[in-house]
Amino acid sequence: MLSLFRKKDFFSSGENQLIVEAIQNAERQTSGEVRVYVESRCRFVDPLDRAAELFFGLKMDQTAERNGVLVYVAIKDHQLAILGDTGIHQKVGDEFWQKEVAKMISEFNGDNYAAGITKVVNDIGTALQLHFPYQGAKDKNELPDDIVFGR
Repeated sequence: MLSLFRKKDFFSSGENQLIVEAIQNAERQTSGEVRVYVESRCRFVDPLDRAAELFFGLKMDQTAERNGVLVYVAIKDHQLAILGDTGIHQKVGDEFWQKEVAKMISEFNGDNYAAGITKVVNDIGTALQLHFPYQGAKDKNELPDDIVFGR
């Protein structure tokens, strides 16, 4: 079972709000779901393995169209990953995720963590909107929009 911890002081309240608003905006025009998970340290050598553990722990694999995307960041270990479920991954492929990771790294190198996450969430939202457009009353918000904070 995945345990969630109190919000850490990774971001200012304004930065936190910007990220949450980016998630909400990304999901507004799509049936896709975006989650952001932030913690201090990555317990795995490969952050993609940690992202996968969290992805399943957060039940992101249970969206109707398999179009959930997790943005994972371990601040102190300087690790990050983006994991998209099979539905969205089949549409955008590895190259898309690699470009988004590179964008985050570029922002993170300037200590712009919130900006890096926000930009990538916006890009993910655009991709989700293209491949999984909003379908009115049929669509529902399947996962919470808040940032998940780990240890």
